[in-house]
Amino acid sequence: MERISEVLALEQTTQVLDKEPIVPFAILLVVILVVPILFERVRLPAFVGLIFSGVVLGPSGWNLFHTESPIFSLLSDIGLIYLVFVAGLEVDLERFRQRKKRSLGFGLFSFIIPTITGTLIGRIFGFGWNSSILIGSLFASYNLLAYPILNRFGVVNNEAVTVTIGATIFTNIGALLVLAVCVAKTQIGSFSLVKLIALLITYSIIILVGFDWAGKEFFRRSGDDEGNKFLFVLLAVFLAAVGAQFIGIEKIVGAFLVGLAVNEVVGEGPVKEKVVFVGSVLFIPIFFIDLGLLINLSTFFRGLGVLKLTFFIVIGLITSKFIAALLAKLIYQYNWQEMLTMWSLSLPQVSTTLAATLVGYRTGLLPLEVLNSIVILILLTSTLGPLLTSQIAVALPSSPALEPTAPSLSEQKPEETHSAFTIVVSVQNPQTQQYLVEIAALLARQTNSRIVPLAIATAGTQMDAPQLEASLQKSERLLAKATTQSRSLGVQTEPLLRIDDAFAAGISRAAREQKASLIVMGWGKRTGLRARLFGNAIDTVLWTSHCPVAVTRLVDSPKKIQRILVPVENLTTPSLQPVQLAQMLAEANQAQVTVLNVCDRRTSSSKIASKRSHLFLLVSKLGLPNPPEIQIIAHENVAQAILQAARLYDLVVLPFTRNRTSSGGLAISDVTTQLARQLTCSIIMLGEPQRTPTGTLLTRVPNTTAVV
Repeated sequence: MERISEVLALEQTTQVLDKEPIVPFAILLVVILVVPILFERVRLPAFVGLIFSGVVLGPSGWNLFHTESPIFSLLSDIGLIYLVFVAGLEVDLERFRQRKKRSLGFGLFSFIIPTITGTLIGRIFGFGWNSSILIGSLFASYNLLAYPILNRFGVVNNEAVTVTIGATIFTNIGALLVLAVCVAKTQIGSFSLVKLIALLITYSIIILVGFDWAGKEFFRRSGDDEGNKFLFVLLAVFLAAVGAQFIGIEKIVGAFLVGLAVNEVVGEGPVKEKVVFVGSVLFIPIFFIDLGLLINLSTFFRGLGVLKLTFFIVIGLITSKFIAALLAKLIYQYNWQEMLTMWSLSLPQVSTTLAATLVGYRTGLLPLEVLNSIVILILLTSTLGPLLTSQIAVALPSSPALEPTAPSLSEQKPEETHSAFTIVVSVQNPQTQQYLVEIAALLARQTNSRIVPLAIATAGTQMDAPQLEASLQKSERLLAKATTQSRSLGVQTEPLLRIDDAFAAGISRAAREQKASLIVMGWGKRTGLRARLFGNAIDTVLWTSHCPVAVTRLVDSPKKIQRILVPVENLTTPSLQPVQLAQMLAEANQAQVTVLNVCDRRTSSSKIASKRSHLFLLVSKLGLPNPPEIQIIAHENVAQAILQAARLYDLVVLPFTRNRTSSGGLAISDVTTQLARQLTCSIIMLGEPQRTPTGTLLTRVPNTTAVV
């Protein structure tokens, strides 16, 4: 009787899900919100949890979702297009150009050898040539899931790493083009195939050249309208997808090519952040869940055939990638550590492999057994690759240091800095105004410069609006207070009131007009969905400013700061720019600066000594009159090591960097973000502008300093 009741309850639930599409959508949102968090806590990729959720909720589990649903299919298709588009958008074209020939060489090895291996495996298991070649192409592409690990170790500029990063453009394009030809060959004859290849080449040129030109023109004419830029990018993606289907190729090929075409147009800015955000929080997770619905666990227990196929696919992929890296070692004279790093970096198969596998399954080229085997391959390689990289890359030689391009502040004479520096202080927030003015005064005394208190009165189209008048009166009061405080600190002061359509834009424009070389802002917390989607004032200033931006959270007067901690992750000159800012504050207060580098616990004592010598050499090149103390700690958790060390300090100066999302937009947590939440002392987060060449702090534009 109880069994009958359970069956009836399940049938009733299924009827509700079929009649009310809003119910499964609500369940989807719960899964997307909760499951990735749980899996990341056990150190598994978020997409693994989403695929697992699809298995549990699909025919192999509770059977709550069905892929035949038109709404679900539409959202999944959008996620598929988005996933491949973001893969193209995340390709590092600059890295590719740095080592173009070697990137093409390694890309060729990484494409041909795995493709041949996969094709042979397909033929061994009785698949036709078309299906076998498609299986081989699935082996070719890879995703840089371990990029944050390399960035933390400071070895991103190592040539072997740069070559591996650059090679992704070749392997991904090659894999998708093979997919397009294989799928088309099942529907057309040999003569039409030649015609299709000609159309494909023409189509690719139109997308890569035409969309790049159109994007540059549109972005130039749109000015600061981020909404229109965002819509243009989305329109370009789906127009390319429609165009691909119109000439008879898969839409994901067009999506990837558009990602490459608008790669440099979008750049690292708020538009890219919004594009990736929309896909990563909704459409791409739905695609992963839909993929999980297709997995049939019962096929693994029908015999040894599926398990044998999975074993051969996994071993074939790992072996072929190893051979490709070994060839690169022999030809380009890399050492074993570099060769193993290239191998581990090229193992993870995620976005392009997933998308191509699903397309092959839907078109009938790949059976369900291959789909299941490739999903297992993706789960294993996405876990194994980063794990191996974290073990191997520790021993890689550090990135080459970049020489300072201009003298540091401490080297400049007072008579030079008097006309060269202007310190701009934002007085928009009364709660942070006093301490910001004090910091400006400390810097002004060091550089013999003037302070310009800045207030932004925001306005719409009407200059006689009552809201503008109220904003002007408030700004004038804040300016008067800031001017009085600045003069009481013995600093020359020239207040500035600006009317602008937005607070952040007003700061960036005023700083540029004043020829600023540093912007300092008070703490602004990001809250709510709107803030995540549209950013906040700090984000906007970071993206649009021409100079470094220091975001401050001061718990006490800057005049009381006696001990300053500056953690550095990458041992390069640009990462030491926070040291210069800390040293300026320290000299004003007769304080002590400590530069801290946290290395992996497995790092040998000789490697630690080498890091210390390297760091000492870089710091000495900054030309500081009182060199800071250098400390290196071996610890398994960077954030925890810094938190423990920070207990003895009044101020921590952190580099503010945005994470690179190589796995289709699923973000990885940042050390700086974690520290900002947990540190109890004063904090300054120094963010670098997105479109400026490397150089030392406050010397990139050697005219002024702006503290906002």
